[in-house]
Amino acid sequence: MNAADSALAPKAALRLLSGNHACAMGAIAAGCRFFAGYPITPSSEIAERLSRGLPEVDGVFVQMEDEIASIAAVIGASMGGVKAMTATSGPGFSLKQENLGYAAGAEIPCVIVNVMRGGPSTGMPTRPAQGDIMQARWGSHGDYPIIALAPASVREIYTETIRAFDLAEMLRTPVVVLYDQVIAQLTETVELADVDVQGAARVQRKWASGPREAFLPYAANEDRIPAMSRPGAGYRVHTTGLNHAENGFPTQNPEAVERNLTRLLGKFDRHRDVLDSWQTVGCEDAEVVIVTIGICARAAMRAIEMCSARGVRVGLFRPITLWPFPEQAMREATAKARAVLVPEMNAGQLSLEVERILGDRQVDAIHRFNGEPITPVEIAARAESLAKAAPAREAR
Repeated sequence: MNAADSALAPKAALRLLSGNHACAMGAIAAGCRFFAGYPITPSSEIAERLSRGLPEVDGVFVQMEDEIASIAAVIGASMGGVKAMTATSGPGFSLKQENLGYAAGAEIPCVIVNVMRGGPSTGMPTRPAQGDIMQARWGSHGDYPIIALAPASVREIYTETIRAFDLAEMLRTPVVVLYDQVIAQLTETVELADVDVQGAARVQRKWASGPREAFLPYAANEDRIPAMSRPGAGYRVHTTGLNHAENGFPTQNPEAVERNLTRLLGKFDRHRDVLDSWQTVGCEDAEVVIVTIGICARAAMRAIEMCSARGVRVGLFRPITLWPFPEQAMREATAKARAVLVPEMNAGQLSLEVERILGDRQVDAIHRFNGEPITPVEIAARAESLAKAAPAREAR
């Protein structure tokens, strides 16, 4: 490996990177020191890069026997005090769901990258899709909180991978980084020199302090985030996937279960200022607002230019934090629009959420699941049609 590929090489002002390469670089810059995974198209380049980059920073790369073992190893490494991640695609993401729910319930920080491809089942390994939107939120059983970030460029994959680790450590939770095959294997010239992440650990999880005999591993103060026991520090902890009380031991006491699950399910509420992230373009006076993610958002940007040249005002609302969804921001961005258009590479997952949030608003969608991206021409044509057909709307 030459110096330019080194994980610790000084970042030039401009670099030519693929999305998956940027993800690996972002993980190391965020302080990731453990990766366990299993090769799967189209995420394998992440593992390939980290297999070479992690040893340079005294990190550990392990190719596991399967995807279930991969996330189990990541959970174990994180409980040992190390920032840890795995990367996969649709079929592997399905296999990880039970342990993802375990990490959410036991509040174990970790990062899971899911590079979406066509499905269901083995589907189309080399073709793009956006069919894991709902799985990222609801893939495991029961009620649990989860964060999913949806970058739409090579640079953003780098920065959002870093932010994924920050949020995981800060909020004691698994974080999913979700992007499609086109963004993963797209190569762009990006500038990273202005990102202040010189390989050092950034956000640190809250470690236990105070009297050891009084430590309760799932007791929390106003921020609702319990302190973790640092390995070797002498704080005793019991970790289980069963419903547990503040002392970590299993319980079926209804009051204790409700108290602790209520805290778990609501712990993001007081941190929406760091969680919520989105992009808006031209929504102030738009007749139609496009709500979309990933490669569809890239196509939408070109569609907006095409519509503008024809005198049609079209805007874009792009959730960067996909889960929890930035609901209020989308309501505000679409308040004056005649209609909302959701282009997505699935059978209707994002549009279902948009319809839920906007209620009686007119929401149209372009759904594609044949492995071909939705083009700017198609988005522009549908947006123009909606602008002409939908009645004018007064801002509320």
